[in-house]
Parts: sequence; structure tokens; C-alpha cells
Amino acid sequence: MSAITPVEDPIVLVQQNGPVRRLIMNRPEGRNLLTEEMMAALILELERAGQDDCTRVIVLAARGPVFCGGYNLKDFTAHRADSDGGKHFFGLITRTSVAVMQTIINIPKMVIAEVQGPAYAAGCQLVATCDLVIAVNEATFRTPGVDIGVFGTTAMVALTRLIPPKQAMEMLITGEPIDAHTAKAYGLVNRVVPLEYLQAVVDKYALEIAKKSSDAIKFGKETFYRQADMTLNEAYDLATHVMTENLLHADAREGISAYLEKREPVWPSEK
Repeated sequence: MSAITPVEDPIVLVQQNGPVRRLIMNRPEGRNLLTEEMMAALILELERAGQDDCTRVIVLAARGPVFCGGYNLKDFTAHRADSDGGKHFFGLITRTSVAVMQTIINIPKMVIAEVQGPAYAAGCQLVATCDLVIAVNEATFRTPGVDIGVFGTTAMVALTRLIPPKQAMEMLITGEPIDAHTAKAYGLVNRVVPLEYLQAVVDKYALEIAKKSSDAIKFGKETFYRQADMTLNEAYDLATHVMTENLLHADAREGISAYLEKREPVWPSEK
């Protein structure tokens, strides 16, 4: 596996393993907090990976014992001395956080969270936003904003679209952590694995997904998120339209032919 980011000690490390690009938050001593710098780097690297033809799957990982501790509260306190009491800065940070989440959703490739430790506050939101999540047994998830007088409304958006409302409200209103197996039961996590197998399991999933048609994944991911808030009839109308368009693409023609001919497909979109 080779690093392709030439910057010394970059805030986000980039590693390419065949069709899989791993983006690694690289501020372990600071709990990989979502500072302005960290979020700008994540948006940049996610967009680069989304536009890179050689990259089929993106893995979001982190160095150190903590996956992501959320926002840097020291920055919030420092900006209270601003003339507006920090309003501009608070808005900037939360809007940038939303931009990170929307980038994950909008890029036409699967994003897998590789969670090796706690994911708290906006870090929990980051995990909830990824398309798939694989976590270690020791990982914990928490939205503790209420403990410091701030209800986690942005985290709420991600959680309520992912896990049952009663469980989401419990996390948001109590601020108590849940363990990885509880997170899996809630639907926040797909798989829970031992730490020593984490990267191997993530790579196995990523490489399996990378074999699929990029056209099909692009159609599927976009439609998955678009239909989530539609009525049943609207969702079926959209799904019917998208499936028709998908079937007209060369990858669908090749995939169906390969299945009928009992051979592996050679995706035209990858040539």
C-alpha cells in the first residue's frame, strides 16, 4: 500500500490500494477533531477520490485511539470574544460540517467508515453519514452535546435518518455512549470485528464492492438517498425512472449477458 499524498504530516493521509482509496484522519494527539482545517481537508480529499477514475471505493479511517471526537470546543470558547459573540464562527463551523456530510452523500462512490475507536458528537454524525460502517468491539458512539448545554441538532439529522427515532432521541437527550454491538443493533453499524482484523475486513468489503459496476453504484447511491424522504408513490416513480435509465446503460447490457452466459462481466464503464 503506497501513500500518494506528498505533504509532510498531512492532516488527512491518503493511501491507494488498487481501486480502494483510504482517507485517514491524521491528528491522533488531538482526537481527530473536526476543526476548520480537518473538514476542509476531508472535503478536498473526498471530492478528489470521487472524481478519480481509478478509485472505486473510499474508506474513511483515523489514526490513534479515537476515531473522531467532534468539534474543537476550545475554538468555540475563543470566538466568544468576537464582536458578534462568535455567531459567524459558529455558523461557519456547522455549515462546513454539513458540507462534509453532504460531500459523502453526493459523491458517486461508496464510502466505508473504518471505526477503530470512539466517535463522539459530530464524529458520530460523520460515522452515521457514511454508506457503510465497520467498527471494532471497543468502539463507542455518543452525542453528548446536551451535557454542555447544546442539543446535537446536526447529529440529529443523520441519526434520525438512520436509526429508530426512540433510540436516536435516547442518544441525543441522555448523551450516554452506546457500545459497538448496541450500535449494530440500532442500525448505525454494519459489522463489529476485532481490532486486529479491522483493516482486513474493510478491505475485503471494499474490494468486493469495487468489482461491481460503477454505473450501477452511482445510480443506486443517488437514488437511495433521494427516495428516503419521498412518499411511497414518489419513491416508486423515481425508482422506476432510474431503473429504466440504468437498464439502457452498457454496464446493464453486459451484466445481464454475463449472467446468462455464466461468465464474469467486463464492465464497459471501466474500460
